[in-house]
Amino acid sequence: MHVTDAAEAPLRVALHELRGKLEIPDHFPPTAQAEAESAARAPRIPAANGAVATEHTLEDATDLPLFTLDPPGSLDLDQAMFLSRRPAPRGSKARGGYRVHYAIADAASFVTPGGALDAEAHQRVTTLYFPDERVPLHPYVLSEGAASLLPDRDRPAVLWQLDLDGDGALTGVSVRRALVRSRAKLDYPGVQRVLDDETAEEPLALLREIGRLREEREVARGAISLNVPEQEIVEQNGRYTLEYRAPLPAYAWNAQISLLTGMAAAELMLASGTGILRTLPSAPDGSVARLRLTARALGVDWPHHTSYAALIRTLDPRRATHAAFLQECTALLRGAGYTTFDGTPPAPSEALHAAVAAPYTHATAPLRRLVDRYSSELCLAASAGAAPPEWVRTALPALPREMELGTQRANQVERACVDLVEAALLRDRVGEIFEALVVEIQEKDPTHGTVHLYDPAVIGTVETTPEGPALPLGHRIPVRLTEAEPGHHAVRFTPA
Repeated sequence: MHVTDAAEAPLRVALHELRGKLEIPDHFPPTAQAEAESAARAPRIPAANGAVATEHTLEDATDLPLFTLDPPGSLDLDQAMFLSRRPAPRGSKARGGYRVHYAIADAASFVTPGGALDAEAHQRVTTLYFPDERVPLHPYVLSEGAASLLPDRDRPAVLWQLDLDGDGALTGVSVRRALVRSRAKLDYPGVQRVLDDETAEEPLALLREIGRLREEREVARGAISLNVPEQEIVEQNGRYTLEYRAPLPAYAWNAQISLLTGMAAAELMLASGTGILRTLPSAPDGSVARLRLTARALGVDWPHHTSYAALIRTLDPRRATHAAFLQECTALLRGAGYTTFDGTPPAPSEALHAAVAAPYTHATAPLRRLVDRYSSELCLAASAGAAPPEWVRTALPALPREMELGTQRANQVERACVDLVEAALLRDRVGEIFEALVVEIQEKDPTHGTVHLYDPAVIGTVETTPEGPALPLGHRIPVRLTEAEPGHHAVRFTPA
């Protein structure tokens, strides 16, 4: 089901008004744009002792046949990889391992600390995604041009080398600046296709092999991986619809490479004594016990000897009761933030990301997220045994709050855009009855809750009258659409 012609114009107007309401910038200041264009022509690559290098003096790693893997049509390419096998040492009975070369776009070579472009990046914090346009962290001349790891073009990069043993455990890490050249721009559907039909060449086939090993290690350390049904705005021929997101396995295996790098980066920072971590506190006391009660109410089998992290990996979001339970599980993953340190690393409990079940940081998306530029510089210094640049240390104290506000705005934009497309999809169907699944009810008021429609892929609020019965969590019910107007009313339902 697509947005109708009658709703298309109101949706466009509502998206424009949303950007105004949230004070989303519609252009870069002239001084910032000029800095970006100058940097695109001549990057100023940071070198030791505050000096500046050029592409001609960088280590040449263009012989690595790197490839990028992103959604179709992406041009802001932050990462490129090359995967290979490592033979076992001669005479050893151990299995051979793997080597991951992971190139990250070198944003610091294009953004001068203290300049107008740097100031604008600190205002924007993240790239924002609207159905009809992107609002980038950096000007397109950089994010989709000179700084992007586009194929067949030499680019300065932060090059990670991550060595793994035969079980996928990390055994060695190094990171340095280098000149790289991607050979291929791949997308998830195409990669999944060649992996499934066994025609992928070894560097790409290893993505599945390494990804699965890293997933096994994730399970072993008790990490939490929620497979909650999510909505995705899909554009087709300039019109929009909503689908429930079902990521391909290739997406998850690619995410494991990024996760591996983020964990290695965190360990480098902790060992050096200066860093910024992405942290998530453990679930508060009693929350898991409350979830056990919810599981019992929904008929979800949760054996006493099975941990919460192990249970959720067995659930099928296509089953109504499982989908409702997974939605309730999201409450345990709230409270993520950033923790900085300079001189004394935080205590292990304060350095932990509870969902990752290890220290972790954001380090692999500097074209789209502000903090990653600083993470790269901290890891480069730590790997070289050098002190971090002063401009990085100076910025550290303010970064957690900046990232918090920027992330809140990005989440607000995402939710508001989905609300607008939902309303546009259903604008002409007020009064109709739909089949829905009750996935959440408010603890203080069980007459208010959330439902997932089966078709279209809409998630909306539902409420009964105060004297009405409590909503049946995890049950399918018919609901009547009562409100849907882009920019004015999010979709609302009542039990039919």
